[in-house]
Amino acid sequence: MKRPNIIFIVADDLGFADLGCYGGRDAQFGPVSPVLDELAAAGLRFTQGYSNSPVCSPTRFALMTARYQYRLRGAAEEPINGRSKGSTLLGLSPDHPTLPSQLRAAGYHTALIGKWHLGYPPHFSPLRSGYEEFFGPMSGGVDYFSHAGTNGQHDLYCGEEEKMEVGYLTDLLSQRAVDYVQRMAPTASQDKPFFLSLHYTAPHWPWETREDHALVADIKSNLFHLDGGNIHTYQRMIHHMDEGIGWIVNALKETGQLDNTLIVFTSDNGGERFSDSWPLVGGKMDLTEGGIRVPWIAHWPVAVPAGTVTTQQCMTMDWSATLLELGGAVMPSGYAPDGVSLARVLRNPAANFSTALYWRMNHRGQRALREGDWKYLRVDGNDYLFNIPADERERANLAKKQPDRLANMRNQWEDWNATMPPIPEDATVSLGYSAKDMPQR
Repeated sequence: MKRPNIIFIVADDLGFADLGCYGGRDAQFGPVSPVLDELAAAGLRFTQGYSNSPVCSPTRFALMTARYQYRLRGAAEEPINGRSKGSTLLGLSPDHPTLPSQLRAAGYHTALIGKWHLGYPPHFSPLRSGYEEFFGPMSGGVDYFSHAGTNGQHDLYCGEEEKMEVGYLTDLLSQRAVDYVQRMAPTASQDKPFFLSLHYTAPHWPWETREDHALVADIKSNLFHLDGGNIHTYQRMIHHMDEGIGWIVNALKETGQLDNTLIVFTSDNGGERFSDSWPLVGGKMDLTEGGIRVPWIAHWPVAVPAGTVTTQQCMTMDWSATLLELGGAVMPSGYAPDGVSLARVLRNPAANFSTALYWRMNHRGQRALREGDWKYLRVDGNDYLFNIPADERERANLAKKQPDRLANMRNQWEDWNATMPPIPEDATVSLGYSAKDMPQR
């Protein structure tokens, strides 16, 4: 089979149940995510998929390397923020092989449109880690109109040069992706497959829709915007992203590329204050299910059976390993993926396999292990044991009823953790604003 084009779409802070196909509620204007719902209906939907971290940058390290993010110093920052600007340490080293660098070596054209958040130039940038093209912000939270970052400075780049462009950021990213898809259409002189990373900032704060131009009057307060926003604005932001994905799907159809393009959609972590994560609890920064269980949709007409659902457990780095396999790329010796390819599941959703998924988190001393039906969790020094299929809300702690299982899973986590570098003492935990400003969950 001819190698597929790949479009890997990452939403930012999207809750597990924000999309209609994951049980999300309609908005006042109607369905929130009709395009993504249609892609799921015509493809494969994962119900037990996770992100590598409950915060942004560490998940992106795992995506880029197909490995546990804990192996890299920069990923100990949760997430990388403005203080790392100019740092030669806090970022994804250009020397480290990546998903895009290896796909590029295997003959793919590569591009990142959207959020980078893995360090700042001159030491780090997408162009130094395997992408041939880049358009988007280097940092995390960016105002959707002024394109200012959390320090109030402009943060929209084309390559490594600042790009002044008027428009609502979600739409600018979608339009850029449409242009890329059109340019990558096969011709007599261009028949390379492409790998497009499309990393939206939506629905990350500040909570702004296309109609909210007036909010940019005070950039600094608007970026944090903790006294604003509402569920209606939040749903509209998701809908704007969904519309843009529809433009891209149409461009694939018009250029004859849809059938052999693998579109993957997910989120970098769980949701924030306006997100819907039912029936899960917790959110961003938490290793409870609401902080790490995220949507995973795969649409690939020539290979993925339509209308299918799988309970296969997976996390971000497994998808990186999958794309490497499908693209005929490999990681060099010494950089073997921790992720396990899901290629067999894409073609046969019933072909589930056993896996163990591990997390650790500076914030509140959290740790977690999911294996089969069971999850071991530690928060603030307290150990928990949950049977997830029976108790997705993680309310019934079975630790005292099954002490042997708890001990075995705790030991298993300890053994895994011993294979990872320790968390540096100077690593910071930050959302970019004080936790006291956030509503209690």
